[in-house]
Amino acid sequence: MTSDNSRGVHRASDEPDNQQERPIDPGWVTGFVDGEGCFSIGFVRQPDRKNRKGYRTGYQVNHDFTVVQGARSVHVLHGLREFFGVGRVYMNTRHDNHRENMYLYTVHRRSDLLEVVIPFFRGNRLRTSKAADFDKFVRCLELINAKAHLTRNGLIAIAQITETMNRQKPRTELIGILRDHTSDVRDSG
Repeated sequence: MTSDNSRGVHRASDEPDNQQERPIDPGWVTGFVDGEGCFSIGFVRQPDRKNRKGYRTGYQVNHDFTVVQGARSVHVLHGLREFFGVGRVYMNTRHDNHRENMYLYTVHRRSDLLEVVIPFFRGNRLRTSKAADFDKFVRCLELINAKAHLTRNGLIAIAQITETMNRQKPRTELIGILRDHTSDVRDSG
C-alpha cells in the first residue's frame, strides 16, 4: 500500500489514481450514473402520413437511459456497455460548449430497460435527486409496457410525469393538445 498523507488516502500501488479508470463494480456504476447519467422520456409527433399510419394519439413515446462522456473518457462508456451487456456507444458530434466530441452510452430498447437497467438500479439505489427521476422513469415505462401510451389519457399521464423529471421541461402544450384531441375511433381511452 502507498499512502498519500496530505489527504489521508491509502490505495494499492497498482490502483489507478483516476476513478474513471478503476474496475467497474455496482457501487461505481451507481455513483457514476448519479453524476453523468440521465433517464429520459421524450415525445415525437407521429401523425398519419402518406403510405404510413401514424400513432392513435399522434405521438410516439421514446425512452432512454444515457450516460455521456468526452472522447478522452469514451473507454468508460464501453465499460458500462460491457457491464450491462445491453445498449450501445456512439459519437455525438455536436460540440455545444465542449472542445471534443461527446460520446453517449445509451439503452433504448424497452426490454433491455425493463429486464436489465431497471432491476440493476432498483437493487443499487441512486443517491442524488436522480433517484426520483429514475422512479418516475420506471413509472412511465410501466405505463408504456401496459400500452397506456397508445391512449390519449395514458399519454397525458406519461406527459404529466415527465413534467417533473430532469430539468422539469413543461409539457403544457402537448398535454393541451392531447386534452383537446378528438378521439380516434381506435382510441379506447
